[in-house]
Amino acid sequence: MAIKPSFGRRAFLVCNLIFLAFISFLCLMPIIHILAISFSSGSAAAAGKVALWPVEFTTAAYDNVFGKPEYLRAFGVSIQRVVAGTALSMLLTIITAYPLSKDRNTFRLRTVYAWIFVFTILFNGGLIPTYLTIKSLGLIDSLGALVLPTAVNVFNVILLLNFYRNLPKELEEASRIDGAGHFATLWKIYVPLSLPALATTGLFTMVGHWNSWFDGMLYMNHPENYPLQTFLQTVIIKMDFRFIKSENVELMLQLSDRTSRAAQIFVAAFPILIVYPFLQRFFIKGIVMGSVKE
Repeated sequence: MAIKPSFGRRAFLVCNLIFLAFISFLCLMPIIHILAISFSSGSAAAAGKVALWPVEFTTAAYDNVFGKPEYLRAFGVSIQRVVAGTALSMLLTIITAYPLSKDRNTFRLRTVYAWIFVFTILFNGGLIPTYLTIKSLGLIDSLGALVLPTAVNVFNVILLLNFYRNLPKELEEASRIDGAGHFATLWKIYVPLSLPALATTGLFTMVGHWNSWFDGMLYMNHPENYPLQTFLQTVIIKMDFRFIKSENVELMLQLSDRTSRAAQIFVAAFPILIVYPFLQRFFIKGIVMGSVKE
């Protein structure tokens, strides 16, 4: 028998719905405002006339972003970086977190290795030694310079190993009885059961690679090897006119610093906005379960 909610309960649900809708609108307002600016004329944006709707609608900012092969090449470099970097990082995170999730009776040096990884969070070699290492390995102007230095994220390793430790030990014991080794146990039991944590760490890795621009500026000597964020920072933020040809002068007159920045922000955020809804159902569960240590 269904119990009819009281008047107080209904009033609370209505107020809660209104409050959450208002908070959601506040969260969406900056994105809508940025999108409106990016589709507005430079003069309207500079005069502060744009709120939540484009004024003097124009696609000049996006024509500037996508109208040149340099931008498309930079976009392709970022796609390659995200795909290769995420795949490599997730592989290394999985095979690193699995042995570190064992107790000291199973893996006697587990604590020693765990502290070695934690040490890298507290201290690092610094910018100049890192650059010299990348240069000595011959990775300058290559995709490896963008992928390898951040291939093992210790925060993701800790998140995933704590998730592994929360899984029932009986599952591993049953697989060992059936003759499965560590690799079979890892890929057939642990990995399928850890989808929430993998989705969470994968999202962190993708966002980190997609938003990163400084390493591209540091390790790439030629602009054709820049990832998207580095290229946009060079052309739009620093206004490097080496990439602006004479036939684009009329287009540049329709732009302003605000419209260019708005288009840059939206282009940079759009791929993540597309991916996030598919990973959202795993996100909270992965964070909560992976952050609790037994």
